[in-house]
Amino acid sequence: MQAFHSLDDLDVTGKTVLVRADLNVPMNGPDVTDSARIDRFAPTAVRLAEAGARVVILSHFGRPKGTVVPSMSLAPLQYPLAKAIGRNVGFAAGCVGNVAETAVAALAPGEVVLLENLRFHKGEEANDPVFARDLAALGDLYVNDAFSCAHRAHASTEGVARLLPTAAGLLMAEELEALSTALDQPERPVAALVGGAKVSTKLDVLRHLPVRMDHLIVGGGMANTFLFAMGYDMGRSLCERDMAGAAQLVLRAAESQDCEIILPVDLVVAGKFSAGAAHEIVDVDAVPSDMMVLDVGPETVVMLEDRLRRCQTMVWNGPLGVFELTPFDAATTALARRAAALTKDGNLRTVAGGGDTVAALANAGVLDEFSYVSTAGGAFLEWLEGKDLPGVAALSPAP
Repeated sequence: MQAFHSLDDLDVTGKTVLVRADLNVPMNGPDVTDSARIDRFAPTAVRLAEAGARVVILSHFGRPKGTVVPSMSLAPLQYPLAKAIGRNVGFAAGCVGNVAETAVAALAPGEVVLLENLRFHKGEEANDPVFARDLAALGDLYVNDAFSCAHRAHASTEGVARLLPTAAGLLMAEELEALSTALDQPERPVAALVGGAKVSTKLDVLRHLPVRMDHLIVGGGMANTFLFAMGYDMGRSLCERDMAGAAQLVLRAAESQDCEIILPVDLVVAGKFSAGAAHEIVDVDAVPSDMMVLDVGPETVVMLEDRLRRCQTMVWNGPLGVFELTPFDAATTALARRAAALTKDGNLRTVAGGGDTVAALANAGVLDEFSYVSTAGGAFLEWLEGKDLPGVAALSPAP
């Protein structure tokens, strides 16, 4: 893991600190329906404010594509933020220009202001140097606490970091430490579970992980593609038949790296993609031509639980089946609970990330029982791919 400055390395007293957060939270009209990202960011804002900093929060929301979209304003987040950090939060209806400058200039030490949606300006996603300079001119120091945006080289994640003294926020530092421990220096044996619908969306992950992992568990629709590549008929299942060659390359690469790829040995099939649909359990070589695979079977779950008992570290991204529909959440839920139990007993370090993964762990009731759960989606995937993340690279001190 690259070296980076933390909040302990900055003297923030009396300074104006620009803090990049990810407040792109689910909303129903003006109401926040899931405050997890706000709650996990709050300790950084509290730490800075209590140290006497003037705290200026930067974030994006949605995809307004460089235009002002009133429904994507950050104004509704003013109260949820204030509640989370336990102090008043001002709001400026702009992130650069006179409105932002006036709001920032009015701050006293320990006060907090939230600026308007960064993506109302085209310069944000374009990493425009002029827009980055305008943002940087508002503050003395820069703190990035948005790991979930770190895979994007945007003005507020990469550009500003090159212009001001920089550090990682508490959440960013926590993410980097947890992910580095699981991938770069794990206690072995180490396993990765990669699930989801399509091999094509996670091919780089599947290519990279065999070098790092002792076991690679493939689940979800991706497992269907691998099984098809091995000669099995997948019936009407989601299956990227044109990716069979890529799957075979991953299998060969894993073998050359002495990484065991673990695929289902039995499957749950149904004739309809719907909750409660009539279903049956079949071996992988017996998928009916008129049915589709919606989950892995109980024998597979037992096999996977056995592998986890032998491991010290596990990285999880993606479900084993269609966890959104009962009873096709059974395998994901069972394995998540087993992993959580092993974690609680101190026998397994578990690190998970990605939107579907977080939802699946919440569905299983174990979201708070893994060693670490990342709120990041794209950044978590690119980390699994072994890529350098621009927002993290920009935090590294100059040589």
